[in-house]
Amino acid sequence: MARVFRGSLLLMSPAAAAAAAAAAGAKKAASTKPRAPAGITKPMPVSEAFRRFAGGAREVARSEAIKLVWTHIKAHGLQNPSNKTEINCDATLKSLFGGRDKIGMMEVSKLLSPHFLKN
Repeated sequence: MARVFRGSLLLMSPAAAAAAAAAAGAKKAASTKPRAPAGITKPMPVSEAFRRFAGGAREVARSEAIKLVWTHIKAHGLQNPSNKTEINCDATLKSLFGGRDKIGMMEVSKLLSPHFLKN
């Protein structure tokens, strides 16, 4: 093994590796306070139509909104069986997606954007 590392005792020393790991652990332990949600996890005010869909919540995170929509789609069996990337909208989803009968699964986020109100 000494030939591989060409005699570098520092790399072969278990004590040096343990000290480096302890120093990294100390840095990590100092920054364990929870961070404020940002990006798609930050709750934002939503439109009245989405508020009714979400059960009255005034603020919803984008990630949570997409989860709610997909839970609704799966619970009501709205995916087209012959084309799984297509979603057949029921009356509830039509109210959210501008009256469209069918949407693609990749369009869900784009169609939800108008429901998130800017401050």
